[in-house]
Amino acid sequence: MDTATHPAAPPVLILLGPPGAGKGTQARMLEERFGLVQLSTGDMLRAAVTAGTEAGRAAQAVMEAGGLVSDGIVLSVLNERLSAPDVARGVILDGFPRTEGQAAALDALLSERGQRIDAVVALDVDDAAMVERVAGRYTCANCGEGYHDSFKTPAVAGTCDKCGSGDFKRRADDRAETVAARLAAYHAQTAPLIAYYDRRDVLEHIDAMAPIGDVAESLVRIVERVSA
Repeated sequence: MDTATHPAAPPVLILLGPPGAGKGTQARMLEERFGLVQLSTGDMLRAAVTAGTEAGRAAQAVMEAGGLVSDGIVLSVLNERLSAPDVARGVILDGFPRTEGQAAALDALLSERGQRIDAVVALDVDDAAMVERVAGRYTCANCGEGYHDSFKTPAVAGTCDKCGSGDFKRRADDRAETVAARLAAYHAQTAPLIAYYDRRDVLEHIDAMAPIGDVAESLVRIVERVSA
């Protein structure tokens, strides 16, 4: 019997969360702490095209023809990327999979590589609180100092604390209706994915409304467990 120890396959994680949930912040923390590499679908495709890999050439041909890159090409690009030496400590997938069909195809690809999805972390938000958090933001139009309707108002109403200007602005994307629509779209898109990974016992929920440090510690515990 072969009693030799074999190195564990690098962990593969997926972070799910709506805009404003802090995915980017937490992914960067995991990269710094554990040496994980965040793999964005768009970045991978552009890099593969630039490098002229087989999958990159296939993607380029489709994009130049004005078509949508197929799941098969994305999986081929991902397969190439997972073979690179810089991802030996594990990856965080960003932007893929987006559908249950893509998730099943990803499982098949990872299985062929001797890997698997080790954890899918859903950063859960309170929709009403998230709308308030984002929609309440505004800035001084003169100096850019940030304010919030509930959490940080000027000491003198209507006057910027920093420069004294009375001119303020809000981003169009931060309107309550826009934020609520983005949240609704996120829930509709990810609900099948969350159910898929829940059935496979790899889904973890974290309260993304908690302080950033608490969210980070919860993620650290998950990564430490799947990396052991």
